[in-house]
Amino acid sequence: MEEGMFNVKDMKLAEKGKLNIEWAEAQMGALMKVRERFEREKPLKGIRVGMALHITKETAALVRTMVKGGADVAITGCNPLSTQDDVAAALAKEGIRVYGWKGETREEYYQNLQSVLSFKPQLTVDDGGDLVHEIHTKHQELIQGIIGGTEETTTGVIRLRAMEEDKALRYPLIAVNDSETKHLFDNYLGTGQSTFDGIIRASNILIAGKTVVVAGFGDCGRGVASRAKGLGARVIVTEVNPVRALQAFHEGYEVMKMENAARVGDIFITVTGDKRIITIEHVKKMKDGAILANAGHFDVELDVEGLRKYPSKQIRAGFERFDVGGKHIYLCGEGRLVNLAVAEGHPSGVMDLSFCNQALALEYLVKNRGKLENRVYVLPRELDEGVAMLKLKSLGVEIDSLTEEQREYLHSWNQGT
Repeated sequence: MEEGMFNVKDMKLAEKGKLNIEWAEAQMGALMKVRERFEREKPLKGIRVGMALHITKETAALVRTMVKGGADVAITGCNPLSTQDDVAAALAKEGIRVYGWKGETREEYYQNLQSVLSFKPQLTVDDGGDLVHEIHTKHQELIQGIIGGTEETTTGVIRLRAMEEDKALRYPLIAVNDSETKHLFDNYLGTGQSTFDGIIRASNILIAGKTVVVAGFGDCGRGVASRAKGLGARVIVTEVNPVRALQAFHEGYEVMKMENAARVGDIFITVTGDKRIITIEHVKKMKDGAILANAGHFDVELDVEGLRKYPSKQIRAGFERFDVGGKHIYLCGEGRLVNLAVAEGHPSGVMDLSFCNQALALEYLVKNRGKLENRVYVLPRELDEGVAMLKLKSLGVEIDSLTEEQREYLHSWNQGT
């Protein structure tokens, strides 16, 4: 493959990346079953797929599955700090158009998005919505050739639904994030574990005995709070949604406003999908030694810009110390997605489910080409449940099935007391 067809940091890392991809695939039994079928049936034959996902070993397993299904793929990252350079090199060596490296500048990040768009994708795979946004605002000439797209994460789905509401969406999108086998597992289990993986790699701090403040109690926030509690922390939740706040309270967490939590927390984790959740005014109220981490997709939840007005020192990779009014405040991963900026993202076993959904969503879009409106869809329930069954089989787990009598009862309204 010509060098101009990819742009990665170091091709010498390719063999290491290949081994890491193989390790991920060993834990992704459900996706491997999808791959076997894709290789036989070629549901994506001749289709150009443009991707903006975290370039990780798990994503590479998805890319390989798409290629087996007949697709021609171009991929870039969806976060300047999340690319695993060995994986990017391995994909490039396999002939994939891959553009990305860990530590991109903002300008480089958008240049890499343009490289994918120059490929003129017919399907888009996005994580955060930047690819879709670029197409709709700067490359509308591509829209006529696009069959549809998918979105991986909560933040991106929020953006897409806002586009739909504004009647700005010009091709159909599937909210993969909203599949039950995605958000109930990836968001809850994956974010819960990988967030603390990132914080611990950055700081090597003992979580037990600390007061952890979790901002946001959606599926991701619930997972983070649960893992904090399991590690022995006292957990405080902050929320703006009264139902979620009530849920947190009844699950045994303290619930309070951020301005009050700021005074008592040791570790602060934002996971809301919104901006300026922790402001510099909150930071000024914090204890000496407080640690800040963001587990939301974009680096807007913490007021990093305000923090950077104070003197700072790089303590270790992904861990900075700021002198704020005589107190030391520590920041993980530059305020970016901590589980990928500092660690390796979600475990392969949970991404297995998410990426089965991605593959099946692309197949669904191709099968229904020209039949879908320009709006946000959720993958049909039977496909969602099919992913769960594939995963159960890969784990060697058997479950019951309904008898004909039970099935009839569930669909009847005549049988009562």
